[in-house]
Amino acid sequence: MIGADGEQLGVMSPEDAMVIAREGGLDLVEVAANSRPPVCRIMDYGKYKYEQKKKSSSKKSHSATLKEVKLRPGTDQHDLNFKLKNARKFLMEGDKVKVTVMFRGREMVHTYRGREQLDAVLKQLGPIAKLESSPRMEGRFMSMIVVPDREAIAEAKRLEATTGDIEGSEGNEPDVETAAEAGATDPVGEEGTAAESPAES
Repeated sequence: MIGADGEQLGVMSPEDAMVIAREGGLDLVEVAANSRPPVCRIMDYGKYKYEQKKKSSSKKSHSATLKEVKLRPGTDQHDLNFKLKNARKFLMEGDKVKVTVMFRGREMVHTYRGREQLDAVLKQLGPIAKLESSPRMEGRFMSMIVVPDREAIAEAKRLEATTGDIEGSEGNEPDVETAAEAGATDPVGEEGTAAESPAES
């Protein structure tokens, strides 16, 4: 048993553990179900879930970065589709994308092909991409920068949600067990899945 302040309370029966949790107005939570005996902790489970949710949302929100997708004038459609898939992924995550066509040797006399390829990329990315920097030459490279269109991406995500393409987070919820089901508790073990033990009279 681990106390609310992280102190080791030793091995005890589920009933005694529930009494201690109730006296503090807290919950008895199983944190290492696979240990024998299982490890439980006294905590405010509602607060714990709230903090976990905050951590999860902070991981999802990231500052926009500049990603790069590189092409060649002769990139075939199969490879282009793969590159476009990556570009779409970056845009859906809120990042800018720099699309670069690299020229080698005599390809430099056909730079118009690079511009045509960049125009085709912009067209195939559709409404989720907006042109921030028009195609321009930098040495042997022709590049453009596209940024995500927030409204179009929000709409695309809504459509994905309605078709079930986005998995829900319900499957990540911890299993809930009572302390009586867990048996005696032991302070040895690592924190794993948390499971609330509802108060029983």
